[in-house]
Amino acid sequence: MEIKLPSLGEGIESGDVLEILVSVGDVVKKEQSLIEMETDKATVSVPSPAAGKILSITVKEGESVPVGTVIATIEASGAAAPAPAKAPAPAAAAPTPQPAAAPAPAAAPQQAAAPKPEPVRPAPVAPARPVAVPAAPVAAAPAPAPAVDNEGTPFADDVIPAGPAIRRLAREVGVDLASVVGSGEGGRITREDVMAVVRHASQAARTPAPAAPAPTSGISESKSASKSPAANLPGTPSQDDYGPIRVDRMTKIRKTIANQMHRSWESVPRVVNFDDADVTELEAFRQTSKDDYASRGIKLTTMPFLIKAVATALKHHPALNAALDMENEQIIYKDYVNLGIAVDSDRGLVVPTLKNADRMSIPDVAYALADLANRVRSNDFAVSDLRGGTFTISNLGAIGGTYSTPIVNVPEVAILLVGRSRKLPVVMDDDSIKPRLMMPLSLAYDHRLVDGATAARFLNDIIAYLEAPSRLLLAI
Repeated sequence: MEIKLPSLGEGIESGDVLEILVSVGDVVKKEQSLIEMETDKATVSVPSPAAGKILSITVKEGESVPVGTVIATIEASGAAAPAPAKAPAPAAAAPTPQPAAAPAPAAAPQQAAAPKPEPVRPAPVAPARPVAVPAAPVAAAPAPAPAVDNEGTPFADDVIPAGPAIRRLAREVGVDLASVVGSGEGGRITREDVMAVVRHASQAARTPAPAAPAPTSGISESKSASKSPAANLPGTPSQDDYGPIRVDRMTKIRKTIANQMHRSWESVPRVVNFDDADVTELEAFRQTSKDDYASRGIKLTTMPFLIKAVATALKHHPALNAALDMENEQIIYKDYVNLGIAVDSDRGLVVPTLKNADRMSIPDVAYALADLANRVRSNDFAVSDLRGGTFTISNLGAIGGTYSTPIVNVPEVAILLVGRSRKLPVVMDDDSIKPRLMMPLSLAYDHRLVDGATAARFLNDIIAYLEAPSRLLLAI
């Protein structure tokens, strides 16, 4: 049976082979992941259409493969099942009269002498019955055993409850997933579980260092410690004219990001407005409300308030919720508000879309935001989740930093970057100076459509909503 690369999503004609998860000769189960394909910003696992044995793999890692291309061939287990079914009859009769294990090896050559293509399958089956008596056939028995029921244990990686992104992360940091206990739903291994193992190993590596005075153990530990970080660095070691380097292949995601950024830089005359929002009252409200939200399973951060403020302001400033069609000389105003939320993942910057954000309440936004972030970081999202955005928000404050000059995510015409809130001395209306929690905002926009005054009014509206939480909660 030929296994062809299925459709990877609407408008996607090809993908890069990210990783081949099986080898020729492996016995796989139906729906077991065979190959990971990388598209623009999503990773898709290609499952096996049937249980059986992999006969060939016709693609290589890093290769770009069009949809419909044959990527592997498999011998379905349904066709091979009758052959082993007939062989057990004489094998079952043989152990009954024999008191010792000696006749068993003698019977196997007689069967092997008759048909040449089939001795490989029945030969191991015969010793599988008396496996507890002889020592020699034990080594040969486990290999073909899973081929009979397709439920054997040699495929431990397939039954480990971890997605492709988690498996890749584990390989990069040198963690054996078989030893990791998952804390996710149904025992699924999460990114936090893997990183907890890494932190534990790091602490264990640091602890014995001072307590190892013996020169031999000290040297071996220092060598392993020095090798461990280097082993996790990306790229293949090489050399240039000035010293050692590492060369890594540009992934499909990185190429897509590079092309999109270059397109934006070439086509968009970008202007950036900087401002601060006084979120002292908002933070006080959040602190008094977060326990109530937590009891309902919602982690209340500042982001849902910001998203709601942006979505509401966009309804009153259509020029920032639009797109330019220069070929047809048209401005396309969007009557829906789909906010792209930039998420930093192991694979690069991914921007999933929060659909109809203007119609959502703050609890709804908090739920949806957590779901989007979890699915992106576990690589459990579709290409459709990345499309249809009308405006983008990037949260630099989660990592650190205040102001920046973000790149407009074309064909959108604006993007808002929020920095880390910090306390600053602010001169109040009565000329008193008080410490206030200030949120830095950086609004970049396409000056072909958005004028400076329009951008300033839009940013002022966002700030007004953030500074008056009650007004934001009542906004429709």
